[in-house]
Amino acid sequence: MSKKNIYQKLHSACIEAGSVKKAEKVKGMHFNPLLHDAVQETATQSLLNNGLYPTCSYLTEITDKNMVMVVCTMKVHDVDDPTQFVLVDGCSAMGGLDKFGTGQAMSYSRKYAFLNLLNLKTGIKDEDGYEAKPFEQDSPEQSVEEPTYADDSIDVEDIKHELKNAETIKGFNIAKEKHRASVEYLLRNNLRAYRQISDIAETREFQLNNGQ
Repeated sequence: MSKKNIYQKLHSACIEAGSVKKAEKVKGMHFNPLLHDAVQETATQSLLNNGLYPTCSYLTEITDKNMVMVVCTMKVHDVDDPTQFVLVDGCSAMGGLDKFGTGQAMSYSRKYAFLNLLNLKTGIKDEDGYEAKPFEQDSPEQSVEEPTYADDSIDVEDIKHELKNAETIKGFNIAKEKHRASVEYLLRNNLRAYRQISDIAETREFQLNNGQ
């Protein structure tokens, strides 16, 4: 039996991990929080089960709003072939300038690196941190809106625009087939961009199939 390459292992880990259920709302929050520990436990176990080991490095910067910005880069190593790895970079978060701020921002950015790596689903679709009202200054977790993650070799915005603006299911399927090779490339090389496109595609396909 041939050995799996790192992308086959990552595919298996994604399927195995499945989803992470959000916690219950607490006073002062406008949405169900997605806890770092729950995400890390689910993601790490799935990766380890498939011969993958994640490490993280961080860049920090003090912003002009007297907050610390932390950017996480996650490197996932193939245990069976140490020369193979996958990078998830650009996941960022902000924290206050206190003794807890940097650690909280590191946890938040690492949490979204895991989510992006494995395309983890959450248990509550109608409530998402990206759509929530901003945190208060003293909130335990500070977030920033995730930017569009472009790819130098593929026009990600063009693909997203074409799928989002398809007027019929036939037109949607034509656009989907047109960009299939590019999307498959992103799946192998740029999971964050792939996730953004797949989210838009799923939403628009559902709308068209339901006459919206």
